[in-house]
Amino acid sequence: MISKPYHPLLVYLSDVIGVGLTWWLAYLIRFNFAIPEEFLPAFGVGIGVTLVVQGLLLRAFGLYRGVWVFASLPDLLRIARAVAVAAVLTPLVVVVAVRYSLAVPRLVFLLQPLLLAMYMGGSRALYRTWKEFRLYGGLRALGKPVIVLGAGDAAVTLVRELSRSAEWRVVGLLDDNRASQGREIYGCKVLGVIADLERVAEELRIGHAIIAMPSERHEVRRAVASACVRAGVKALIVPAIADVMTGRVSVSEVRQVNVEDLLGRDPVHINTADVREYLRDKVVMVTGAGGSIGSELCRQIACFEPSLLVCFEMNEFALYRMTEEFAANFPSIQVVALAGDVKDAVRVDDVLCRYRPHVIFHAAAYKHVPLMEDDNAWQAVRNNALGTWQMARSAVAYGVARFVLVSTDKAVNPTNVMGATKRLAEQICQSLSSHGKTQFEIVRFGNVLGSAGSVIPKFQEQIAAGGPVTVTHPDITRYFMSIPEAAQLVLQAGSMGLGGEIFVLDMGEPVKIAELARDMIRLSGHSEEEIRIVFTGLRAGEKLYEEVLADAEQTRATHHPKLRIARAQAVDEGWLDALLQWLRQRRAVGAAEVRRELRRWVPEYAPSYPVTPQLQVVDNQEPRTGHRA
Repeated sequence: MISKPYHPLLVYLSDVIGVGLTWWLAYLIRFNFAIPEEFLPAFGVGIGVTLVVQGLLLRAFGLYRGVWVFASLPDLLRIARAVAVAAVLTPLVVVVAVRYSLAVPRLVFLLQPLLLAMYMGGSRALYRTWKEFRLYGGLRALGKPVIVLGAGDAAVTLVRELSRSAEWRVVGLLDDNRASQGREIYGCKVLGVIADLERVAEELRIGHAIIAMPSERHEVRRAVASACVRAGVKALIVPAIADVMTGRVSVSEVRQVNVEDLLGRDPVHINTADVREYLRDKVVMVTGAGGSIGSELCRQIACFEPSLLVCFEMNEFALYRMTEEFAANFPSIQVVALAGDVKDAVRVDDVLCRYRPHVIFHAAAYKHVPLMEDDNAWQAVRNNALGTWQMARSAVAYGVARFVLVSTDKAVNPTNVMGATKRLAEQICQSLSSHGKTQFEIVRFGNVLGSAGSVIPKFQEQIAAGGPVTVTHPDITRYFMSIPEAAQLVLQAGSMGLGGEIFVLDMGEPVKIAELARDMIRLSGHSEEEIRIVFTGLRAGEKLYEEVLADAEQTRATHHPKLRIARAQAVDEGWLDALLQWLRQRRAVGAAEVRRELRRWVPEYAPSYPVTPQLQVVDNQEPRTGHRA
């Protein structure tokens, strides 16, 4: 903060005085600080002419729009241009005015511009140094010690801005670039590579690190964030480079590293032209519009300007929240919020007859594996399979151009009721792809970060309550992607299909849930001794490892690097009619019968038997599991 108003006139007068002083100093240097009397008349006339000429030039080059305390390279470049022009024009005018070209030594014409450039640049640098020391110099010894990870442009900017902060005191930097080793940035030295973080943090007693790599690939930032967690330092991160470049945030507005930084991936790039072609000015319908994926699909679709967005949802409160959000954030998009059940044939037919959607994204489903395994097994079948058939049948009947089923990796070689019902839904869409003109596409992906019922919000709640954190098995792994990434790839897949394909999203590398729990505990500022991990045993229907493709399936690449197409087993003729007889039963069906019948309809379904967890607190370093069948 600048304490007094900035006065351009004072700066201009300082530079004009500098013109006169440098003319005089050039003479002194030329004559060893003793100007002969015969050169004094030319000196007097020359200084007057130089003051006028160079004074006008300095004004003309706009040198007095900047603030001295923020003087930087652009200001120095403007000074250099002004002095260069002055070095050419001044001798011409002075020679004409003095009449005798030899009256002014030629060395004076050479020395004076150089001295003037040094004076103007130096005075600004000295003023800025003095001002910053006066405003911020006392802060350098204050604040919590912090180490900056990275030595690029963002790190340079960050160190400069933090030097004015009373909250932080930068003690050094770490960077893997060999060219950066040993360098100093605003008085802070690059102390080594990022692998040295644990050693440096211990030696310098540093409890915080700031990751200053906004333009790096996510894999790099994720590895650095993991290194912070392992080193036991509290990790902070600078904003994304896009937010910094657009001016929405400053580099110094650091935030805490969260679990998304550890699990997230690089931004997805989709072919917006292809997606816009089949969504813009079209009626688009989303079932399950109030859920995690459904609501994000609605937001993404709104960006492509549909003529009408039909949000179909059974949960009244979720539907209300959607209407409020769209009224605030997408006021130009026409939205129809419809309460209804996908199994209700009358309601579904009425909606499709009235609004005639061009595209349907079917995201409505029961997704919680243990909850759907026993007492709710028949409801999972009816909602996920019968509900999909009802929506798909109506789509064919009313000439919907595209029907995109949002499926799951749990449909691959399913071991649980939920996965088997989603595989049934896939088979239903495949069977109907030859009926009518509706083009069916199926999109499979794994867990999404922050979705309702996912493990991450559960861990966060358990940590906030002081623990323990419950993990089913020390070796269990899962795939993760962000909700926006999943929604974007669903939209992209919808533009690419020819009918009946199963699109498989690139889920990256699987994540070990026990390691995720440990990282989240450390990120929260607790130790593993303070918040323990409890291994409870696999739950009913749960796999240790999720798969993306069934064994009998083959995949082929698409033009999008994160989408592949799986060719699944063909569905027999008459299969759907026989299935519908079972799905339309109007009686309560027990879980055992559901599993038995699902094995009939989904050959790859291999049900696991329910397990009763036996809680066992274990040492985090040497986990032991206990469960009984």
